[in-house]
Amino acid sequence: MPKKVTQSKKLNVNQSQELSVLRKVVDITNSELDLSFILSEVVKIVTEMTKADSVFIYLFDEKKRHLVLMASKTPHKKELGSIILKSGEGITGWVARENRPVAISENAYADKRFKNFDVLPEDRYEAFLSVPIVHKNKAIGVINVQHKKSHEHAESTISLMSTIAKQISGVIEHARLYEETKKKALQFDSLQKVSESITSKAYLDEILNLIVVVTAEMLNSKICSIMLLDKKGKELEICATQSLSTEYKKKPNLKVDESLSGEVIKIKKPIAIYDVREDKKYRFKDLAIKENLTSMVAIPMVLKDKAIGVINVYTKEHHIFSEEEINVLQIVANQAAVAVENTKLMEEAIKSKEALEARKVIERAKGILMEMNNLNEAAAHRLIHKKAMDSCKSMKEIAESIILMDEFQKGK
Repeated sequence: MPKKVTQSKKLNVNQSQELSVLRKVVDITNSELDLSFILSEVVKIVTEMTKADSVFIYLFDEKKRHLVLMASKTPHKKELGSIILKSGEGITGWVARENRPVAISENAYADKRFKNFDVLPEDRYEAFLSVPIVHKNKAIGVINVQHKKSHEHAESTISLMSTIAKQISGVIEHARLYEETKKKALQFDSLQKVSESITSKAYLDEILNLIVVVTAEMLNSKICSIMLLDKKGKELEICATQSLSTEYKKKPNLKVDESLSGEVIKIKKPIAIYDVREDKKYRFKDLAIKENLTSMVAIPMVLKDKAIGVINVYTKEHHIFSEEEINVLQIVANQAAVAVENTKLMEEAIKSKEALEARKVIERAKGILMEMNNLNEAAAHRLIHKKAMDSCKSMKEIAESIILMDEFQKGK
C-alpha cells in the first residue's frame, strides 16, 4: 500500500510539472506575436524542463526549402540564421523530413543518420532528442534537446516535447504571417517614399540620400550606398550613403573591371555575398571587419537595358537575402536610375535653354557691333570672342555689356 501511495504522489508531481510547463507555453503563445521572443522563451522552458546542456530550434524556410537555426541557448546565439540544413540532412533534417521524433541516449554521433558538419554544434553531444514542430500535418521546424553526457529520455518527456512542439506550431505560423505582413507594409511604404521623391522637384543628391536611408530602414541594414558610373564608364563612385563612417565614405572609386560592384554593372544582375570578410573578390576586408560588415548584396541600377550604377546593402549579421528582398531592391534601384536619368535630362534641358538665351544675346550684340563699326558678322563674332578671352568672361557676359552700353548711349 505505501508503494502505491508513493507512486501516486510521484505521478501527481509529474502531472503537476507537466501542467506547469504547458501553462508557461500557453502564456507565451497568448503574448505578443514576436517570433524571436516566442522561440527564445520556448528554449528557456525546454532547457529548464529537461536540464539540457543545449536546446536548438530550427524553422523551415519554405521558399528555399531548408532548415535555419532560429533560436538556441546563449553559447550559440552568434550562429542564429547562419546554420542551414537541407531536409533529410543530419538527424535534424531526417526528423523534419520523416515528421517523427528521434531519441538517442548515448553516442549520438554513431547513429547512421548522423552527419558531421563543420559549423554544427550538435556534433559535441552524447544524448540527442529531436522533435518535429508540426502544423497541419506538416513539419515546419525541429526542436533539438542535447546533453553532453549519456541521458535516458523518458517516454513522458518525449510526449511532452511533442505536445510543446504542437502547441507552438500555430503561433509560429501566425507570428511569421504577422512579420511578413509588417515587412510587406514597410516595403510598400518605402517604395512609395522613393516614388514620391522621384516625382518631386528635389535635387538628385536629396533623392539619392532619401533612397539609401529608406532602403537601410526597410532591410535593417548596417550600410546602404549608391555608386554611380563616371562619365567614362570605367569607375564607380559613392554618391550617397546613410552611413556615418568617414572611412567608408572615403572609400576609393571602384574600377569596373576589378570589383564585385563592377561585375554587377557588367552582368546587370544582383550579386549576394554571405560573408564579405571571407570572399576572395571583395577588396576591403579590413574595412568590413572594422565596420562590422558581414553579408552584402549589390543591385544594378538599370535603365533602358543599361546599368548606370549600383545599390550596395550590407548587414551586420549573416543574412541570406531572399528572392523577395532582392526583387524589392531591384525596383528601388531601377527607380533610382530613373531619378538619375531625369536629373540628366533636366540638366540638359536647362543647358539647352541657357545656350539658346546666350546665343540670342550674342546675336544682338553682334548686330550692334556690325552697325557701330561697320563690321561683318564673322568679324563682330571674333571681337566678342577676343574680349571674352582677354577678360576671362563668357561671350554672353561681354555681349550683355555691349547691349547695356548701346542702350546707355541711346538714352534708354
